[in-house]
Amino acid sequence: SHFISALTVVFVNSKSLSSLKIDDTPVDDPSLKVLVANNSDTLKLLKMSSCPHVSPAGILCVADQCHGLRELALNYHLLSDELLLALSSEKHVRLEHLRIDVVSENPGQTHFHTIQKSSWDAFIRHSPKVNLVMYFFLYEEEFDPFFRYEIPATHLYFGRSVSKDVLGRVGMTCPRLVELVVCANGLRPLDEELIRIAERCKNLSAIGLGECEVSCSAFVEFVKMCGGRLSQLSIMEEVLIPDQKYSLEQIHWEVSKHLGRVWFPDMMPTW
Repeated sequence: SHFISALTVVFVNSKSLSSLKIDDTPVDDPSLKVLVANNSDTLKLLKMSSCPHVSPAGILCVADQCHGLRELALNYHLLSDELLLALSSEKHVRLEHLRIDVVSENPGQTHFHTIQKSSWDAFIRHSPKVNLVMYFFLYEEEFDPFFRYEIPATHLYFGRSVSKDVLGRVGMTCPRLVELVVCANGLRPLDEELIRIAERCKNLSAIGLGECEVSCSAFVEFVKMCGGRLSQLSIMEEVLIPDQKYSLEQIHWEVSKHLGRVWFPDMMPTW
């Protein structure tokens, strides 16, 4: 309560606030209304991930009134069809950066709602160059509401293990994808999924794979399809599975040829 009181005083006395980062704070809906009342014409950047006392109505108030907002970061539970439509209104400037954290603290106890495709379509029509960054920290059984239809995600980060099925759906539903980072997958090779991503994600320029498995042949084919646009390619040597076509000694030459620069897989430190 002391924090909220102090923050509200700041909002009241700041008549031209343009940037606000309040991640991991107890900010609430009433204090956001004070922010909007005093700074709606100037606010351009708002980062408020992990603010459990804010409701979808609270963040909708910001989007409805702060028409100059260009960057927004929030948790998925605050994302709604109404919010996307408010950010897509004629009065609102084009959003440049939207970050969404999809986090599950208690497996099986968190319900994730579904955003309508029509809302995403309206959003991307209004802000066609937006960076839509999504961080997923979910358990495998919680991915069901996601990647069921096309979404305009440009950057995807999976902080926990993600199944082959989900990565296959990413290739089918994220044509604007620019960057993909997968922390872990398990012991089933991702050959088909990587090829599908290369086929459909024509803007992909950065990829990182952690505890996953990919055959050397499929990896070379993936790099060949993406070509020199892969400015960042981070793969642990342990990820790559030698096969009849390529050994680990051969693969860096083949990948380097298609990238147009010298490339080696990342090595696990020996110390």
